[in-house]
Amino acid sequence: MSDLVCVGAIAGAFGVRGEVRLKSFCATPEDIAAYSPLTTEDNARRFDVTLTGHASNALTAELSGIATKEEADALRGVRLFVPRERMPSLPDDEYYHADLIGLAVHDTGGRLLGHVRTVLNHGAGDLLEIHGPGLRDTVLLPFTLAAVPTVDLAAGRIVTDPPDGLFPEPGDAAGT
Repeated sequence: MSDLVCVGAIAGAFGVRGEVRLKSFCATPEDIAAYSPLTTEDNARRFDVTLTGHASNALTAELSGIATKEEADALRGVRLFVPRERMPSLPDDEYYHADLIGLAVHDTGGRLLGHVRTVLNHGAGDLLEIHGPGLRDTVLLPFTLAAVPTVDLAAGRIVTDPPDGLFPEPGDAAGT
């Protein structure tokens, strides 16, 4: 696990006075401001965040040190982080998405199926996007207790009992 947790990303400028469109990865989007100041992944830049409103699929915010549309646009795509120790503790059955990305995914027989590329949520629950050897395309695995009975962060692995047909069987031509 990293010492930093990604809590958001800058989606570009909002208006002409240096405001940005801010994508929040927090359970309650507005909570991102409570973690201020936020840093870039390399800790090269640090921003105090003041929320100013809402835009389509994003919040709007002022970032310290950003005064023009050009400066705001130059930050498009920059991910924002907070030190893990400033994040709240989670119950045993909850995980920060950042901690799941990169974990090895094994079936209940121990076969490596791939690695978690990202965690998606389109409103009906979390999905783990799995990629790996033997997969033509990525696989979307429901992140439910039935499909993912074990998450072992210390060992860096997930054990899954996926729905039938979700992953190709070894030697299956569909997966190669």
